[in-house]
Amino acid sequence: MPDPDLKAPVEGADGISVIRASQNCRGWNGIQYKLGMCRENVGSTKLSMNVATIPVAGVAKAHIHVGFELMLYIVQGKVRHEYGEGLTKAVDNAAGDFIYIEPGVPHEVFNIGDDEVVAVVARSDADEWANIAPYERPTK
Repeated sequence: MPDPDLKAPVEGADGISVIRASQNCRGWNGIQYKLGMCRENVGSTKLSMNVATIPVAGVAKAHIHVGFELMLYIVQGKVRHEYGEGLTKAVDNAAGDFIYIEPGVPHEVFNIGDDEVVAVVARSDADEWANIAPYERPTK
């Protein structure tokens, strides 16, 4: 999927920007995203936000958010986060749940349901994926 022009669909000026509903048009680490808002397209300095989709049986490989917080709201589906040093802890969430991930917490995300996972994702980093580092899952 080629990278879309992030600025083209942005409407507005004078302090309010709008992006109308879109289809999935971007991908990162096994996750598909609708076009959202970030530094590059609306000029935000502290936040980015978009909608993520994980396909049935999909996995977002282990990673760490370097220096930023992340909040999720699960709109549809069921997801498991395996997290912590060595990814030894786990929490399952379903539609209607909110999730907060502190900076620096290793985690891997699994779609554990029969439907795709759809989640609203908000980050305290205007640069979206620029400050994410891979995390090596320990061998068993």
